[in-house]
Amino acid sequence: MLSAVSVLSLAGLVASQQIGTIVPEVHPPITYETCTVAGGCATQSGSIVLDANFRFLHDASGDTCNPSSGFNRTICPNAATCGEACALEGADYATTFGVSTSGDTLSLVFGNGGSRVYLLDSTGNYADFRVMGKEFTFDVNVGNLPCGYNGALYFSEMPLDGGKSAINEAGATYGTGYCDSQCPKGINFLNGTVNVDGSLGSCCNEMDLWEANSVATQLTPHPCNVTGEFACSGSTCGRPLCDPSGCDFNPFRMGNQSFYGPGKIVDTNQVMTVVTQFVTDDGTPEGTLTAIKRIYVQNGVVIQNSNIAISGLPQTNAMTQELCSDKISVLGDDSAFNTFGGLAGMGKSLARSAVLVISLWDDLSGGMIWLDGLEGSNPSAPGALRGPCPAPPAKSDPQASVTFSRIRVGELGSTFKGSAPAPPPTTTSAPSSTTSTSTSTTTSSGPQQTHWGQCGGQFYSGPTTCAAPFSCVFSNPFYSQCL
Repeated sequence: MLSAVSVLSLAGLVASQQIGTIVPEVHPPITYETCTVAGGCATQSGSIVLDANFRFLHDASGDTCNPSSGFNRTICPNAATCGEACALEGADYATTFGVSTSGDTLSLVFGNGGSRVYLLDSTGNYADFRVMGKEFTFDVNVGNLPCGYNGALYFSEMPLDGGKSAINEAGATYGTGYCDSQCPKGINFLNGTVNVDGSLGSCCNEMDLWEANSVATQLTPHPCNVTGEFACSGSTCGRPLCDPSGCDFNPFRMGNQSFYGPGKIVDTNQVMTVVTQFVTDDGTPEGTLTAIKRIYVQNGVVIQNSNIAISGLPQTNAMTQELCSDKISVLGDDSAFNTFGGLAGMGKSLARSAVLVISLWDDLSGGMIWLDGLEGSNPSAPGALRGPCPAPPAKSDPQASVTFSRIRVGELGSTFKGSAPAPPPTTTSAPSSTTSTSTSTTTSSGPQQTHWGQCGGQFYSGPTTCAAPFSCVFSNPFYSQCL
């Protein structure tokens, strides 16, 4: 129940009635970094904002505008009236939603149902990350996330101002305008309007950099054939516009079950650094996206992503268009990825803008089988096992949590440091004493890198020989590529 003072304060909202006054909106501050190879990393000031759908939306008398059964049609007979009559409240971040920050660190505690937050820049808009030809890096601790949970970090092509308009004066500072490749229909504020009847879906390109718990992780681009946030309706939502499944790279699913997890090569009992590199055909932000590469750093050691170990798929550790196309035929993956532009299409979206979304959620109904369990009924089928989880948890754990820190973006090789084993040497044959005094040079019989793959650079520990007919071309001290 609202106090008389609160009701009176709400009555003063008649002019705009978009932003409430019951709970002050105080964005938890956080720092992030922008980096160059030559100049190192510079600290930027930002803050965290909670998604609008988690907030109290009410009229001047304190009545809820959107109870769980849908919008109150007396208060909200249409979008314009609803926008005038309803106020979006501030959030008690730590107590109610388990969201807290300290310096460069963001902690999400599941509590009563998880959360979804965004990174604001110093202007109050969503921070716009441009990652083409660059790398995006963060530290993460998933040790307290069991089966059935997802601590996610991803890019969405959301409007940078949150779709602010005459109907939606709250905008990004109150977390409006969410969209993704699933075209969700439950978003209250989208495309500058109010989704009064719940019939509108909110579609846009989505780049999942990190979906993970302590036993499984995957990297997944989801291209769409729309630009920015697109309000769909009815049967036009979802697959006709976007690829909801995406092209995933999950080490467990790709055949390496000893790579990621508690006590494994990437040990989820410890904090890890996660690097995602967006490689373009010409090395510039204007080029075509040709590969997405994943690198880990733990205890000062650089760990290259696991190589694929499924027959019929490229034996690589990077996401490429070749891999995504082959997964359609070999593993039966959704062909929508190619329909909506494939890797190049995802790159076009990332070149336009990318809003950082961070969330923590669970699934007690079907579990996160698409992330950490068995999809289908045949565990021996290639790619069927995505993780070791047999079933979803019986009930939610309020103490489940994930921590992200040291978010940074910059030139390739500028956002992380670490040591790695030396790459395998090439061998030179000795002159023959019986035939000729000429020498011939042969490459090592070890693994070879595929077209577009990394073949050299400081901290790199993978193959340094390119498969024929490609050659290892120097780009910068941290990166050479098979071209």
